Amino acid sequence: MTLSRIFTLTLAVTMVFVAGIPMGLEAGAAEPAKPARGDFQRIEGRWVRPDGGYVLDLKDIRKDGSLTAEYFNPRPIRVLRANASRKDGAIALFVELRDKNYPGSLYRLHYDSATDRLKGTYYQAVERRTFNIEFVRVR
Repeated sequence: MTLSRIFTLTLAVTMVFVAGIPMGLEAGAAEPAKPARGDFQRIEGRWVRPDGGYVLDLKDIRKDGSLTAEYFNPRPIRVLRANASRKDGAIALFVELRDKNYPGSLYRLHYDSATDRLKGTYYQAVERRTFNIEFVRVR
């Protein structure tokens, strides 16, 4: 290896570790595109249904849509499963309740970014009825 080649490699490695410039990028060149990060975190927080005071608390939301959901009326109601996904370009949320008086009641919601609300349907398993509902963020 020539002295000139060693100098060039040393300079390139120094630029990567000292200046933080990735090899193969010239000054002013755009960085390679990074994988899109999930935006499910936008629904993280505490939500309340204005029509009854029911509370849905969403936390620990991960890129794959898995999350921790807690539901209160006003006492805790067991959440069997919950997840976030993308549907028709919007964030969709599915929550299944499984507790006394909640034998498989379901929320199917989507996030409305214009109004910062979760909107959709609630299937009340005991009555076998579906209601249009919405949740507002608790500030």
